[in-house]
Amino acid sequence: MIRVAVFKDSHGIYKGFKSLGHAGYGEYGQDIVCSAVSALVLNTVNSIEAFTKDSMKVKTDEEKGLIQVYFPSPVGQKTKLLMDALVLGLKMIQKEYKNDYIHLKIKEV
Repeated sequence: MIRVAVFKDSHGIYKGFKSLGHAGYGEYGQDIVCSAVSALVLNTVNSIEAFTKDSMKVKTDEEKGLIQVYFPSPVGQKTKLLMDALVLGLKMIQKEYKNDYIHLKIKEV
């Protein structure tokens, strides 16, 4: 199962996110749930880097299925929109696959 935690502060400002694990929906290389989550997460990281001035720290471990992003400073509107789009996409995947392969949690830090 892929576990995704999205972190916000008490004012609703994004602080980062962590995606960990593999979906187990299909065989390695054929897992459409894992591919969908990976595409959303990687596109979000790449888009923040390409289209915003916000800084982030990224940690990855492909074997564990880990992508962890931390925003050391408050994020701007573009990053907020990209993060909102990530959360929406992940919620839609979770809804489609009934929490069996992905679990999304929004946490206040």
